[in-house]
Amino acid sequence: MRFLTFVLLLPACWIAAAPLWAYDAIAQNTVVRSHGWAIHGELAYPPDFKHFDYVNPDAPKGGELVQGAEGTFDSLNPYITKGNPAIGTNDIYDTLMADAWDEPNSEYGLLAEWIEVEKDDDGIFTAVRFGLRPEARFHDGHPITAEDIVWSFNILREQGAPQYRFYYASVTEVLALSDRTVEFRLAPGDNREMPVILGQVPALPKHYWQDKDFTRTTLTPPLGSGPYKIGAVRAGQSITLIRVDDYWGKDLPVNVGHHNFASMRYEYFRDPTVMLQAFKAGNLDLREENTSKFWATAYDVPAVDDGRILRKEFPHHRPAVIQGYVMNLRRPIFQDITVREAMSYLWDFEWVDRVVTYNAYQRTDSYFENSEMEAQGLPGPKELEVLDPLRGQVPDRVFTQAYHAPVSDGSGINRDNQIKAMELMKRAGWVVRDGKLVNAETGQPFAVEILLSSEALTPHTQTLLRGIERLGGQVTLRIVDAAQYRARLDSYDFDIVVGVWGQSFSPGNEQREYWGSASAARPGGRNLFGISDPAIDRLIEELIASPDRETLDARCRALDRVLQWNFFMIPMFHSKADRYAFWNRFGYPETPPMHGTETDFWWVDAEKDRALKRRGRK
Repeated sequence: MRFLTFVLLLPACWIAAAPLWAYDAIAQNTVVRSHGWAIHGELAYPPDFKHFDYVNPDAPKGGELVQGAEGTFDSLNPYITKGNPAIGTNDIYDTLMADAWDEPNSEYGLLAEWIEVEKDDDGIFTAVRFGLRPEARFHDGHPITAEDIVWSFNILREQGAPQYRFYYASVTEVLALSDRTVEFRLAPGDNREMPVILGQVPALPKHYWQDKDFTRTTLTPPLGSGPYKIGAVRAGQSITLIRVDDYWGKDLPVNVGHHNFASMRYEYFRDPTVMLQAFKAGNLDLREENTSKFWATAYDVPAVDDGRILRKEFPHHRPAVIQGYVMNLRRPIFQDITVREAMSYLWDFEWVDRVVTYNAYQRTDSYFENSEMEAQGLPGPKELEVLDPLRGQVPDRVFTQAYHAPVSDGSGINRDNQIKAMELMKRAGWVVRDGKLVNAETGQPFAVEILLSSEALTPHTQTLLRGIERLGGQVTLRIVDAAQYRARLDSYDFDIVVGVWGQSFSPGNEQREYWGSASAARPGGRNLFGISDPAIDRLIEELIASPDRETLDARCRALDRVLQWNFFMIPMFHSKADRYAFWNRFGYPETPPMHGTETDFWWVDAEKDRALKRRGRK
């Protein structure tokens, strides 16, 4: 899964050279061992596969990739809440498994040469074991052992960022059964995603960290195990990752065609416009363009006209990233669902897309947009199986209406939606007195602050500001630096922010972190909304326990409907392609896998590089 937050990786194994049929195989065996793991369905690659189909196995190694990053950093530890970790610090660590970008949720052995899943008579997973490769090494040559995995898991859960305690909650104990076998014992309950989650556990070196404070930020490059190590660091300004020439896993099938750059440097910029100018001046090699205005207007330069800079949209088939204006339910003003519904009428997507984003996006309606998990029409029989017991606990419209975000005429006036919003505010007990929107009983003014971390979303937000002001409300737009923004999010000190969540092809345990009650009060969590709803908790648990793909899709749609009709956020937009601008010196797969493209399997094309040097980058 991209963006997000967690990338779900996992292995599965093979018995007597028979293919793994995920749930079916487990239902017939007490223990299943394999070389990879598919949450649903069959693995695409056999035990003796040589490389993933979407990579170039003969991609040349060498060259440098220089990219920009916005903001700053003050730490090289990506696993704790404290500080702002530099980009790329995850790349120095190997995980138990690696994901395949051309399958929905299949993973194959990296540190682990096999995975073994044990189940009880009811088919419930009770333990997951991994067998480590004997050649696995840290960068100092120290063997990676099961004890390192045990230590890594425990330190993340005990001293890492809060989401690890939540994410690994189903594990009751982790044991080193031998130097190369680690076992995770699972709590009772049908949690079929746990093998995948455990496959993403990184190998942190116990011998390196045992005399250091893991909870403190550090700018001293830590010891890793992965394809890259940290080279030059200029605090807050740049970080360079250097490929490890004697990397122990470079010839593994999951790594062939990957990690082709000899070094990767990230240069930090406080201002996105300055970063764009640095790219066009030739100081950066590549940028993933997330600003539609820049994509439409900022590349009218000679280097684009003559082909030295290429602009390319790479289509993807992954669930869309969820982005929207989050209303903080910890604030009394947003605890009324009718107020939240009124707010949903005040942001004018049609005007924003026409004027601000140059018709680059589609409106987001669903929390599982661009997938078969997206709720459409009225709930079907399998959805009603989980929704019917919750009647009276979830909004009635879940059963009677299909949700669609409000639509305007795109004029920017949005009059009809303003009228609808005012009707809802009156129903919620708000009235206009002396031109100000106030609570009819207490006289409290309707006053909110919209918090942003940069100027980039200011144009998109103006229509929401105007909508609130036209109702008579008081609204402040506040832009703070990255550190202050992170601190305020971690402590939930905001009224409205723009939230972003990534969804995977097989949603599961991360849904607890996104919308579950247990994450609502925990500092630094992903439940920015403050949702604490037993009905939603129940839907999440049933989703996690889905026994097959059909059931998972139906339960995702059921959860989707309940989230939609609670109006927790004002949904924004999404794109079905990734936009890249880059100097014409790279090779890359012309047809990207279903997850999209990724520079991890790009390379420097020597002929293009020489031609570009002859022509110049200025």
